[in-house]
Amino acid sequence: MSCEPMRIDVDHVLRARLPRHYRYIPRFVVRWLERIICQDKLNAILVKMAGKNSVDAATAALDEMGITIESSGLEKLPEGRFMFVSNHPLGGLDGLALISLLGNRYDRKIKFMVNDLLMAVEPLRGVFLPVNKYGRQSRASATQIEEALAGDEQFITFPAGLCSRMQPDGTIADLPWQKAAVVHAVNYKRDIVPIYFDAVNSRFFYRFAKWRKRLGLKFNIELIFLPKEMIKKSGSTLRAVIGDPIPWDTLDGAHPKQEAARLREIVINMSKTPHNQ
Repeated sequence: MSCEPMRIDVDHVLRARLPRHYRYIPRFVVRWLERIICQDKLNAILVKMAGKNSVDAATAALDEMGITIESSGLEKLPEGRFMFVSNHPLGGLDGLALISLLGNRYDRKIKFMVNDLLMAVEPLRGVFLPVNKYGRQSRASATQIEEALAGDEQFITFPAGLCSRMQPDGTIADLPWQKAAVVHAVNYKRDIVPIYFDAVNSRFFYRFAKWRKRLGLKFNIELIFLPKEMIKKSGSTLRAVIGDPIPWDTLDGAHPKQEAARLREIVINMSKTPHNQ
């Protein structure tokens, strides 16, 4: 684990990735990008995370932003090997919160399945298991995931993959859940623990994503705003509701896609329970 803090440098990235075109990029564009991603504030957070194990690094990031996590239900969980599945409203901050919350509850023995692009976040690599969302999964990564699932560490995943989006009726909800969590739970005999994370990004973020999709743009341009969305939550309290375990042998492994949809509905309905009001 390196004690040297990771650093984000937009100017350096553009210079390295676009060597032939870099000199034509106006300086105000570079400065605009630095402001949009909150480069200075992100680097301050990364300084606090440096030299710590992944769970402590996540906790340090939350502390730097003055964010507290309130949870209900976690203290009632029995012992076991679980597959924690959560809605994904924020696209980053909810991940940090779950790493800190569950990592401290389970003596840092957790693994989190994430987009392989997030492996660039060095302080959190210790808990990340990379999944290639845009190509074929490497054999090495697949083996790493299989070994983790067969082990004793707790397993965390966002089955939606991408963070929540605005629905046609104007509500904010997860995209359809992928079947992998159900398949893994059944194959490795892990009870599923549903989590409802009570938070949302700004309406601007969701509207931007909606219009990007309407315009037929496939690249998720709105992701550039996620760091700013995270920083805007500074000083706030986030809430997570942890449900009762769902035994793995009650899951319909023959129809994992439909079962994933059912689990998504269970999590959505957890938002309506009295202890979340």
